[in-house]
Amino acid sequence: MPTEVIMPQMGESIVEGTITKWLKKPGDAVAKDEPLFEISTDKVDAEIPAPVAGTLLEIKAAEGETVAINAVVALMGEAGEAAAEAPVAAVTSEATEVVMPQMGESIVEGIITKWLKKPGDAILKDEPLFEISTDKVDAEIPAPVSGTLLEIVAAEGETVAINVVVARIGGSGAAPVALAAPAAAVKSAPAPVAAPKPEAVPEPVGRRLRSSPLVRRIARENQLDLRQVPGTGSQQRITKEDILRYLKDNGPGGAVAAPAEPLPHVPGELVPMTKMRSIIAQRLLESKQTAPHAHNVYKVDMTHIVRIRQRERANFEKKHGIKLTYMPFIAAATVEALRKYPIVNASLEGNSIRYHRAINIGIAVALDWGLIVPVITHAESRSFVDLSRAIVDLAARARTKKLMPDETSGSTFTLTNAGVFGGVFGTPIINQPESAILAIGGLNKEPVVVTDAEGNDSIAIRSMQYYCMGMDHRLIDGADSGKFMTTFKETLEHWDRPLD
Repeated sequence: MPTEVIMPQMGESIVEGTITKWLKKPGDAVAKDEPLFEISTDKVDAEIPAPVAGTLLEIKAAEGETVAINAVVALMGEAGEAAAEAPVAAVTSEATEVVMPQMGESIVEGIITKWLKKPGDAILKDEPLFEISTDKVDAEIPAPVSGTLLEIVAAEGETVAINVVVARIGGSGAAPVALAAPAAAVKSAPAPVAAPKPEAVPEPVGRRLRSSPLVRRIARENQLDLRQVPGTGSQQRITKEDILRYLKDNGPGGAVAAPAEPLPHVPGELVPMTKMRSIIAQRLLESKQTAPHAHNVYKVDMTHIVRIRQRERANFEKKHGIKLTYMPFIAAATVEALRKYPIVNASLEGNSIRYHRAINIGIAVALDWGLIVPVITHAESRSFVDLSRAIVDLAARARTKKLMPDETSGSTFTLTNAGVFGGVFGTPIINQPESAILAIGGLNKEPVVVTDAEGNDSIAIRSMQYYCMGMDHRLIDGADSGKFMTTFKETLEHWDRPLD
């Protein structure tokens, strides 16, 4: 009996994911927990491991397809075991009809942004045939069968309903026909604004540049001319591994300066949101509409912590193999305050309050393609070194898409670094369904009035840092917030704990 591989849930509020890449093809042997495919959600980009060892029998969801959680995306079993064939195209007596795919449960149409083949071209099964844009995803659509492209029914720039025929593929001896008139279910879209293609890159002389939207995004972010990258995929297609290998060997920009990119927008232009931006907007709006936010800002004298770190950083790295940063100090102080005031670690469930047994701290990590919040579970039972290791490990795996699904859910309190880009402090939005979030401001030297033991005042240069707590005022009062922040502040200013 084949084993079903499903789309995992990468967070409590996640309902779907987009398959960005299959790392195996049907017929390949796969070990248990070996990376099988890559997905992208509004919270995390991750590699998904195989649930069992065996052979990949069938892929049911193509690259670029948005799939609901728990939906079957592949079948695994023993070599030679039969797997039901999922229909991807309708076959007529003369040709195979290629239809507009459904890229998500709520998607009812897509815009054809580019045809990658012309009538008469030979096509291999699963070779990219055309590109589409929907309100959730931009994707390349593969050919459902091998053969010759006989006819293009829907032109570039046209909006097509799902399951409507957009092209026909036949045997190599079949005669191609000219572009047909759009079908009745195809809606005309004005060419100038039909489909912005920010991933577009120059094509080289002599060969067609083949790459995925992900590869083109990586190239754009690193100002890299893709013509410099050798492609090892089918028909010299540039894979993610190709571009990452090239960047590792040559660095951003490559040996030849990348051509100037067009401005992402111009005054007066109306540009549709990306999928990620749309979901971020929805989540943040929901949080603001759900929770009446209130904020408290405290200034913390971090001079003592700065001196400890300067004194201990070399020995700490030599002993434990990781760098000593400020974040484990902050996380440990957070745990101390949450232990003392558990209401800040609680959450609302209807008209009841859920006091969580564990302190699970989410730490926001900025990525080149967005933001993710991996979670340190049971932080209350971890030593300083354990916290340090967890912070380094989760951040590194978040940036390399190695996080497991359960490592991005279940947080009870979140830390976010508003000062990493030089900000003084930020007023954060609560990460639902939590009730509080702490934003870390920039660490700067300031002149401060200090009082000695005899009551004499003087001005000294101190390392100061602002912290802003955002709270759900339905659950947390100003007094609770103040007590929490006072404990947090005192723990840092009078740090007396071993770094073990």
